[in-house]
Amino acid sequence: MPKYRTEDIRNITFVGHTGSGKTTLIESLLARAGTIGEAGTVERGTTTTDHDPLEKEFHHSLDSAIASLDFEGIHLNMVDTAGFPDFRGPTLAGMGATETTALVINAHNGIELSSRRLLRRAKQRRLCRIIVINKIDQEGANLTQVVNDIREEFGPECLPINLPSEGLTKILDCFYGEEGDTDIFSLSEAHEAIIDQVVEVNEDLMEKYLEGEELSKEELHDAFEQALREGHLVPICFTSALSGAGLNSFLKLCKRLLPNPAEGNPPPIRKGEGKQAKKVLVQPDPDGHVVAHVFKITNDPFVGKLSIFRIYQGTVKPDTQLFVGDARKPFKVGHLFKVQGSKHEEVDAGIPGDICAVAKVEEIHFDAILHDSHDEDNFHLKSIDFPQPMYGLAIQTQARGQEQKLAQAIAKLSEEDPCFVVEQNQELNETVIRGLGELHMRVMLQRMNNRYHVDVDTRPPRIAYRETITRAAEGHYRHKKQTGGAGQFGEVFLRIKPLKRGKGFSFVNKVVGGSIPTSLIPAVEKGIRQIMDEGAIAGYQLQDIEVTVYDGKFHPVDSKEIAFVIAARNGFLDAISNAGPQILEPIVSIDVTVPDTVMGDVTGNLAGRRARISGTESLSGGQVTVKADMPLSALSDYHAELKSMTQGQGSFTMEFSHYDPVPRDVQQQLERDFKKRDED
Repeated sequence: MPKYRTEDIRNITFVGHTGSGKTTLIESLLARAGTIGEAGTVERGTTTTDHDPLEKEFHHSLDSAIASLDFEGIHLNMVDTAGFPDFRGPTLAGMGATETTALVINAHNGIELSSRRLLRRAKQRRLCRIIVINKIDQEGANLTQVVNDIREEFGPECLPINLPSEGLTKILDCFYGEEGDTDIFSLSEAHEAIIDQVVEVNEDLMEKYLEGEELSKEELHDAFEQALREGHLVPICFTSALSGAGLNSFLKLCKRLLPNPAEGNPPPIRKGEGKQAKKVLVQPDPDGHVVAHVFKITNDPFVGKLSIFRIYQGTVKPDTQLFVGDARKPFKVGHLFKVQGSKHEEVDAGIPGDICAVAKVEEIHFDAILHDSHDEDNFHLKSIDFPQPMYGLAIQTQARGQEQKLAQAIAKLSEEDPCFVVEQNQELNETVIRGLGELHMRVMLQRMNNRYHVDVDTRPPRIAYRETITRAAEGHYRHKKQTGGAGQFGEVFLRIKPLKRGKGFSFVNKVVGGSIPTSLIPAVEKGIRQIMDEGAIAGYQLQDIEVTVYDGKFHPVDSKEIAFVIAARNGFLDAISNAGPQILEPIVSIDVTVPDTVMGDVTGNLAGRRARISGTESLSGGQVTVKADMPLSALSDYHAELKSMTQGQGSFTMEFSHYDPVPRDVQQQLERDFKKRDED
């Protein structure tokens, strides 16, 4: 068993904009706690968490990584994450595995775009939040302004819990009220502000405080954690990973005040699916049934597939038999590991609250619940709202005969990153990989080459248009074929109507009187679903349609499944032709961050790409963010053009928003292209 207990564990995910110093901060904390002899550097590629060869090449984190330390009786599990928005998938998954999210802000740069989104995500997930202002000794940093900006941006609940002093070399505690002079603000005023904020969550404590009674450390501790859980307080602390200022203070903050696994908000575990899913409360009880969640998969060249999970309930030991989701057959835990960057230390047990890993269990998948009893068969963690991957590349192998190798490579890469997806376009025999941006795709292609030795050619994929209808209509088709022996006969009558956007597909059987035997209704649905997949007017998937089969005819000898599949296909096409078919295009929400000096050029360019600008937001450092909705098809060369317009200083992020009808001329062109392909 580990030397620490559940109540000694603290779990923190470090998030923040690229360049905020997350990796260096974790490395310095590891060194300060004595876990490593000397802190490595990102520049030399010697840090614990940036261990991937590409991370060493880019000098930036490109994935999440796990490290842990022991300090004055606590065991601190830390998840390091990538700052680039392109690698947001592993970041969000890592946040879901911990009680606390620490947003790291570069003291010189202040609040950056990613910071806003990440803290908002943590709030939505009901995670405890703290803000770490790092690089406090960087030249040009205005700490007072950064704190004021944080409070203006994220709310008055953001309050300093400690303050720098002695020329940014020492950090003084505000909460328990150390004495001394500080470099910014007043220590006594900061102490009063945070105590006022904390006692507000407990009426009895507030009354006691207002009456001038002294509050015990235990009372303040409990109220502090309640304030964290409820989002009533977001503490701000100060560090310099390079000089070491604030490292001890941060570790003591973790020990004294941050929640252990029993004190944070309970994990959003559900039982059942859809609307029938019910909340389930799991307890960090070492003697209970095992409930653990897989939040990260890596494919290590030496260890093989490594599944990293957070234990919420029960104890996992070597030889423990665990089920994966609702699987009926368990697997036996062979070796159990604690992960430290690229290293894996074998341990004899994993307790509630801890983060562990098992190797070479192929049936484990990302987001799986591991458990040791069928009572937990239908358990799952509330889904994370990952950004939808929209940046796509069509790929094919450069050398013949590597198709199987490619399939295996992209399957393994998609296991590791929930925002890296693979699509197979059967119609065009096209394999498309999608991610969150150009950098995301570039890194994945390099990993494909470096790890799996697969070289591919890439090209822009077809845009994922969709087809739908605009009005109700009816369709009919009689299929009759006689070829000497047994023939084919099937006749169907259909009604179709549009559904609300995003509702998908609904099939309704209203056949009465046996005009179509019940046994052949699945054939009707099969034919309709084929057209839903293949498209009717331009070769794109149909959506948001209800199809009702209400009548038909059959022949007792000649009616077969194939006849009704064909009849349904053609009857559906007939109905669509009368229903005002419409092509939809994907619209993305785009945030473009540029120097304010070029905002006019950028907005003009966006308008020329059929973008609808929804607003602008001024940022620190002479930056501005332009928010817009625009067609995905208009983004094909936008990365290069933005780089040119801003001399490399511009960036953008995008997320799928919705589908909108294409302009009439675009629809006509897509229909003509489809007819031409059919003729060819």
